[in-house]
Amino acid sequence: MSSEKPPLLELQSVRVRYGQIEAVKGIDLELHPGELVSLIGANGAGKTTTLNTIAGVLPVAEGEVRYRGDSIVRLPSYERLRAGIALVPEGRGIFTRLTVEENLRMGAYSRKDSSEIDADMDQVFTMLPRIRERLSQVAGTLSGGEQQMLAIGRALLSRPRVLLLDEPSMGLAPLVVEKIFEVIQTVLKQGMTILLVEQNAHIALEFSHRAYVMESGRITLSGSGRVLLNDPKVRAAYLGDV
Repeated sequence: MSSEKPPLLELQSVRVRYGQIEAVKGIDLELHPGELVSLIGANGAGKTTTLNTIAGVLPVAEGEVRYRGDSIVRLPSYERLRAGIALVPEGRGIFTRLTVEENLRMGAYSRKDSSEIDADMDQVFTMLPRIRERLSQVAGTLSGGEQQMLAIGRALLSRPRVLLLDEPSMGLAPLVVEKIFEVIQTVLKQGMTILLVEQNAHIALEFSHRAYVMESGRITLSGSGRVLLNDPKVRAAYLGDV
């Protein structure tokens, strides 16, 4: 992926704190249009904190977050969503008492183009046919895989430019994980830019243009997905190789 174009999203020396505890310690990270970039690392490394900071769920203590060249540090989360940054959180975050259709339409709550929303719903159904079959079902009664698909579909209905995915395969059976990554590849081919946090480092690196390794709040390694997939240190730490 060419780095000649300016980044669509850029973090510069970003620090994030929970009280006195510094969870993210001055990281630099960038996303270029049309890329799938992964952030891998052990539990507690700061990956989810990084995504939540980009989405505006957590404040930046120090540093800069730029989107399309402009600072968004002071922009609230709902304005970031309107600007085109959508987060699919760890644990899915669906509205369990609402129906599938109501969840999907919540993804488009900030849009005014009602005629185009229906067209976008049809696109989501093409990618996620199981969701169409369950439109009137209460979301909390869906399987884990169906809930994850619903969470992705809901995010897509905001028409994002950048999709932040936090642990989309967590707790899912291998066949369901395969389907989730098929959907990820489909939206990538449609021009989406994706930042992925994923516990399954092997599948993340296999699908990524580039990746960052995060340890104890710092970026310790970065490179193309294929290069990191074959890096001995990465293989030993995250891919189970000895």
